[in-house]
Amino acid sequence: MTIQQTHQSTRRAHQTHEAPQTHDPRPPVRWAARAACRDADPALFFPFTWDDHPSRSGDQARAQRICRTCPVQPACLAWALRTGEPDGIWGGTTPDERRRIRARLRQATA
Repeated sequence: MTIQQTHQSTRRAHQTHEAPQTHDPRPPVRWAARAACRDADPALFFPFTWDDHPSRSGDQARAQRICRTCPVQPACLAWALRTGEPDGIWGGTTPDERRRIRARLRQATA
């Protein structure tokens, strides 16, 4: 086997055994560095579900309180609405609240 064949085999192995992509909810924007939640526990904003974990039911309210004090809350909400973020608390809103906002925005522009 030549060096070139070895390199090609190695490259093919890496291409076929790549790690699966995972969802990274962190926004790639400058305002995120100023967000009030930047040092908070991500589980507070991204639980599996509040309904299935009654002991964590207060997390939603705590997360939304943090958002109310945040200097970038409007930008955060706008980003979540623009990108269709389906999970977590963004800009002080739950996924259901964002779905309703997007529906109202669609109706207003129709």
